[in-house]
Amino acid sequence: HVQLVESGGESTQAGGSLRLSCVASRDTDRFPFTCTGWFRQAPGKRREGLGVIFPRTGYTMYAESIKYRFIITQDNDKNTAYLEMRDLTPEDTAVYYCAAEGQEAYCGGALWGQGTQVTVS
Repeated sequence: HVQLVESGGESTQAGGSLRLSCVASRDTDRFPFTCTGWFRQAPGKRREGLGVIFPRTGYTMYAESIKYRFIITQDNDKNTAYLEMRDLTPEDTAVYYCAAEGQEAYCGGALWGQGTQVTVS
């Protein structure tokens, strides 16, 4: 059973940068995944898709709200996807999730991680 585990969330100040990681919990022949996506959910708000990477081609797509500030990359040797975020603002405060192998927008709908908290003040 494959699980995704996010890490890297922490409290930081506005203007700062963070890199979140999403690791597949065990080696799997499904890696690299067909797609890996990142989402976030702020308190009282709906879950928001941020972007997706298609590791076998390297193609990425991003939501307009975070485009040019956030970058998704993947290290297939480490079974790990990354979300690199810069110029953070308090509006970026949320729980961040990764997803994989889904067929919904931004690769949602199949494998999900438990989330990692990002707080920007």
